[in-house]
Amino acid sequence: STQRRLNRMLNSSHDQKLLALVDVKGFDPKEVTVTVKDGKVKVSAEHEEEHTTARGKEYNYRNITKEISLPRGVSEDEVTCSL
Repeated sequence: STQRRLNRMLNSSHDQKLLALVDVKGFDPKEVTVTVKDGKVKVSAEHEEEHTTARGKEYNYRNITKEISLPRGVSEDEVTCSL
């Protein structure tokens, strides 16, 4: 379950603090972008699909964007992310 996975991540982080957990299920890793700028962490993901069917072309598009402010005293250089 998601809660068990989150607990494992929190327990394995030791001296590091987890700022956020963003669910990007359904997105390929190369479709996910993480940037740190102006005291904020921005996670965005975008997925586009095109299918040709007997009735014509179908397009699927989805995206997410989440922006998290860094806690006071945390330097942008200290931020790491993992997927």
